[in-house]
Amino acid sequence: MNVRKEGSVAGVQRYRWAQWGDLNSFFGLMLDNVTNLVVLTGILVGVFGYPADKIFSLMIPGTALGVLVGDLVYTWLAFRLARRTGRTDVTAMPLGLDTPSTIGIATAVLGPVYLETKDAVLTWQVGMATLMIIGVLKVAMSFSGEWVRRHVPQAGLLGSLAGLGITLLAFFPVMKIFSAPVAGIVSLGTILYAIVAGRRLPFRMPGAFLAVAAGCLIHYIMGGFNLLGTHATVPALEFHPAFPLPTFGFIFGLGKAISYLPIAFPFALMTIIGGINNTESARVAGDEYRTRDILLTEAFATVVAALFGGVAQTTPYIGHPAYKAMGGRAAYTLATGLFIGIGGALGALSVVVDAIPEAVITPILLFVGIEIVSQAFLVPPRKHAPAVAFAAVPVVGYLVLTYAESVIGKLDPGTVLPQSLTDELDILRAIGHGFILTAILWGGFLADLIDGRTRRAAALMIACAALTLFGFIHSVTPAGEIYLPWHVSGTLAWQIALGYAVIGILVLFRRS
Repeated sequence: MNVRKEGSVAGVQRYRWAQWGDLNSFFGLMLDNVTNLVVLTGILVGVFGYPADKIFSLMIPGTALGVLVGDLVYTWLAFRLARRTGRTDVTAMPLGLDTPSTIGIATAVLGPVYLETKDAVLTWQVGMATLMIIGVLKVAMSFSGEWVRRHVPQAGLLGSLAGLGITLLAFFPVMKIFSAPVAGIVSLGTILYAIVAGRRLPFRMPGAFLAVAAGCLIHYIMGGFNLLGTHATVPALEFHPAFPLPTFGFIFGLGKAISYLPIAFPFALMTIIGGINNTESARVAGDEYRTRDILLTEAFATVVAALFGGVAQTTPYIGHPAYKAMGGRAAYTLATGLFIGIGGALGALSVVVDAIPEAVITPILLFVGIEIVSQAFLVPPRKHAPAVAFAAVPVVGYLVLTYAESVIGKLDPGTVLPQSLTDELDILRAIGHGFILTAILWGGFLADLIDGRTRRAAALMIACAALTLFGFIHSVTPAGEIYLPWHVSGTLAWQIALGYAVIGILVLFRRS
């Protein structure tokens, strides 16, 4: 006998897909995505001099469309799960722009290509092509996700993420925060108080929203009254409408994008493994999604973004349990997808990106960096902590390389560098190029040594030697390209490869 209940039909409770908790969840997820767009714009314009109007008209519409597609599918998956299980408290998986790869692609692909070519359209096409490669790799790995998770060294993967957290997600944001320190530090303090420490704000206000609102208010008040020498003008409300249209322009960028495969592959790998872990986290919280559905959705959304001109990949976000605890259901992913997707098409996001100072919004990235570094040391076994730390070193090398090349790029064109400085720059390039793949291999090698798995450790060293010869890691070319070893001048690549090979042989034959 069916017993009717409040809000139900024939004993089947209706899915409460929207409630007040979705408001908090929406602000958190939406601001995460906006932060990535602000930082992408800031890096390309502020560091590399890329024209801002090209970002708004070429890159953002397709990038935002990927978020819209992914969030719409995740919203539908939540409805399907609620219907299948009969539960009313299902929380949709959060999806948005992947922060490490958004910054990584900007600093390691888009920026260098623009500095080399000064061609804004070609740079965009290379970004599209790189994103398409990432999307295709993710589609392929979606069918073997569990195998990938079992065989990729955890310490190396998390160590590389820790390096990204320390450098790209912590150091760069701190630089931006101190460019407008009053507003930036207030915003950072609010993030630390409300999100990191978990302290409740008055009226249960969303911490990310309050941090950005308070920071913007301080920034514009101080700038308007020229307090302490602060200058800030309210940006003009100029919309840059650009409806995303499919384009095969990425084909023209494939030639150069192939050389960035050592960057594309690890970023694809990270989101696949992250998607598996996030799906498991959702299952523990009570929402049992199918892992392949989650992975294929974010892979498909990435391909769609690339096909429509996007340059940043989507990924399921860490924190499904947190969104569930805030009371989020499915409305927050629906609202985020619509806000980002439609805003990108109508040009409204360009207004938001212009209006929010980087010093105010980058503390959210700093929070993400702190979380990533913390997890890198807490998730693996404690004995693998040295491997995690070791894996972070190549990422730090890339940070130093980026700043060195930025400073050298500002010198007069005719400036001749001393030979000693040129030699050091060559070494920095070898350390920094292919830094993510290097980090994964280094961390995995040391973790295997600690565990006594000497055969696998030796195999990783031999792999490092082979990859070095072809420039997948430690590329000795200025742009970090891959190559045939006999086409490279100098002996540095051969020396590095020989060093790896010797270590691999010694480890293999000195097993204990």
